[in-house]
Order: sequence, then C-alpha cells, then structure tokens
Amino acid sequence: MTHHARPPDRPHPPAQARGCRDTPILKQRGQHEVFCGLTGIIWLHRKMQDAFFLVVGSRTCAHLLQSAAGVMIFAEPRFGTAILEEGDLAGLKDAQDELERVVVDLLTRRADIRQLFLVGSCPSEVIKLDLARAAERLSAKFAPKVRVLNYSGSGIETTFTEGEDACLAAMVPALPETDARQLLLVGALPDVVEDQALDLLKALGIGPVSVLPARHLESGLAVGPNTVFALTQPFLGGTHAALERRGARHLSAPFPFGEEGTTAWLQAVAREFGVDQAHFDAVTGAPRARARRAVAKAADALRGKSVFFFPDSQLEIPLARFLTRECGMQALEVGAPFIHKGLVGEELDLLAEGPTLAEGQDVELQLDRCRAARPDLTVCGLGLANPLEAEGLATKWAIELVFTPVHFYEQAGDLAGLFSRPLRRRNLLQLEAAE
Repeated sequence: MTHHARPPDRPHPPAQARGCRDTPILKQRGQHEVFCGLTGIIWLHRKMQDAFFLVVGSRTCAHLLQSAAGVMIFAEPRFGTAILEEGDLAGLKDAQDELERVVVDLLTRRADIRQLFLVGSCPSEVIKLDLARAAERLSAKFAPKVRVLNYSGSGIETTFTEGEDACLAAMVPALPETDARQLLLVGALPDVVEDQALDLLKALGIGPVSVLPARHLESGLAVGPNTVFALTQPFLGGTHAALERRGARHLSAPFPFGEEGTTAWLQAVAREFGVDQAHFDAVTGAPRARARRAVAKAADALRGKSVFFFPDSQLEIPLARFLTRECGMQALEVGAPFIHKGLVGEELDLLAEGPTLAEGQDVELQLDRCRAARPDLTVCGLGLANPLEAEGLATKWAIELVFTPVHFYEQAGDLAGLFSRPLRRRNLLQLEAAE
C-alpha cells in the first residue's frame, strides 16, 4: 500500500553551519597509495551466488585474491585466475585461444555458473588483451545458459572500490528493458543489511524493489525509463552513468551511514513514492531511536577528537559527515580519490565548513599535512597505517570500512565503534606504559 500525502521534508544542515558543497577542493596529482581493484571480487563473489569471476592476470593476482579472501586450499570458490604465462606475455601464444580453452574447461566443470565475468588486470591490459571481444564471443557461444561479461579490475590509477563500480556498470547494458515503475537499490551490501533495507522499504509500502547486484541471474532484474534508483555506496559513478544512459533516474540523497544518513536516504525514497510523514515516522521511529542510542554509546571516545582522512575507499565524505554530526568529531582534512558532486553533493551540504577537501593524492604532501595537524585519529590505507602508528598517531584501516557491515540503522553503533576502538586501544596502551 502506498500512502499519498505531503512529502516528508528533506533534512538540512543546522542554520549556523554552512555546508562544504562550494568549498574549494585541493586537487592532488602525484604519488599515491592504492589497493588493487581486484579485491572487489572478494565481496562480489559472495553476493552473486551463481556468478564466477575469472581474473585474467598473473600469479601475483592469484596470490592477492587467495590472501585477501583467506580461501582454504580445499575450497572451490566462485573466483579464479587464468594465469598469463611468459609465452602469453611475449606474444608467443594466441592468448584469445588460451582463454577460450580455460573458459570451456571451467564451464564444463561448473554447471552452476550462470554469469561469468572476465576480469582484466594490469598484466592483461599491458598486453592489450581484448577481453570485451572475448566476452562477446563466449557469451554468444554459451547463451542462453551463461552470460559472459567483462570489466577491468586493474589497480593502475584507480582505487580498489572501483572494481565493484566497473562490475556493476558492465552489467547494466545487458539488463532487460522494462517500463514498470520500480525502485532499484544499487550497491553490494551484506545479505543481512540488504534484508534490513528491504524490510524497511516494504514496511513503508514502497515497491516493487529490485537490487543491483541481484543474488541470482534469474531474479527478474530489469531497468527502463520508469526506474528510479538509489545508491547505497558513494563510489558507483560509472554505474550511475550507465543507469542514466538506460533512462533510469537517480534519487539524490545522503548515504545510509548512521541514523541521520539512513533517515535522509529513506526520506528521499519516501518522498518519491508519496509516503505519508506520519507513516514514515511510525515505521522508522523505533530503529532510529536504537541507532541514536547505539551511536551515542560508541561515540563517547570520539567527542571532541579530530580526524584526518587519506583518500582510499571513496567513503570518506559520508563518513566525515557521520563522525562530525553524529559523533562530535572535528574533521581536519577529508581526502577522497574522486569527488563526484552528483553523488556526494548532499553529503557536502551536511558536512559543516572547516575541513580541507582534497581530491586525488600526493602522498608525501598529505603526510606532511597530517604530521603537522597531529589528528587524534587518521583514517588511511594499510600501507600508511603502521608507519603512522610508529610515529605516535592512532589509525583506522580504511579497507575495514568496506568489508564490515556499516549501513542502515542497525549497524550505526557498529560504525561508530570502528572509529572509537583505535582511540580506546591507544588510551589503554598509554595507561599501561605509565604504570
């Protein structure tokens, strides 16, 4: 049932605080620290239960995936590596023929595969292996049982969350057409978090609702001019553009991190579908209260503390908004690999003026600014965390924020806890050292 009445008001920044949408952005173009985009496979292969990710790369790519996933030697996961040997790299073999042989063998052994992704890597891109042509040829060969797509997971000049963006963007052109009025949730979430979101939307009377990526190919997922979509991740710029090319319309909103972000995200959807304010409050009141209590408890160690974000996951701007507005922290610098105002503009409206906004990275210059600022907490990649810890700075691994369930009301306290634990640990170590 859909309730039609005055749409709920969109939350605005407090009157005394100007947002950061028009703040000048420090553009950085220099040496940068990145984590490989192939790591997106680690959460995507768990999400899409009839898909297989075949990385066309080197033994280094295979070792990375095995190490990142922690896969047991006897397990048969839904990803693997077609290893480029010396003969492939030297052009002594026909890499297209070799790849087709590997795919035929894989699909013969694994009858459960319905979607096969050929994932490009640094080595395959260096030798200009045309995976798009290979995917088109193999898809025609194995249709309709298996759909073969390709995307790049290369870590050259990208950040690791772009792997998911490239994967979802590659899926969009192959989706069936529909004229049905529907909501599409876009972004890979842990199943339990996705189920919570779907339950909230169902309780609000909003539907039908589809999810990209779907757990199974035969989910009925389709897109068209009457599709409106809401992003759950701020790093999906390519997917956003691909959906708009299919005629879908984006619902701009803050992202569902913390109580405030989740409420604003839900209100954007509720406004689109004409949900009555009283009904909205009735559905969200209890989980909102739980989230506020959980955040307040976890944020005791954060209030009044400063935070400095290195560019890593593209979650930085929404997380800075959450930490400053809900946890009482002060953001000194918020660095992001890319700042796409079409995606994070509403977050910038809520983020109070004050921090330096930086796009891209020149790692030595940013390290200098971080050392000069001496923040209470530094959010950065694995390669920078240990050296900064050795210099006496408390750090938070940015990649953990991608692998951990942190979206929507029930995870709001856990999200605050991810930031408060490093500070509590630092305090305990200082107390032990003083004794």
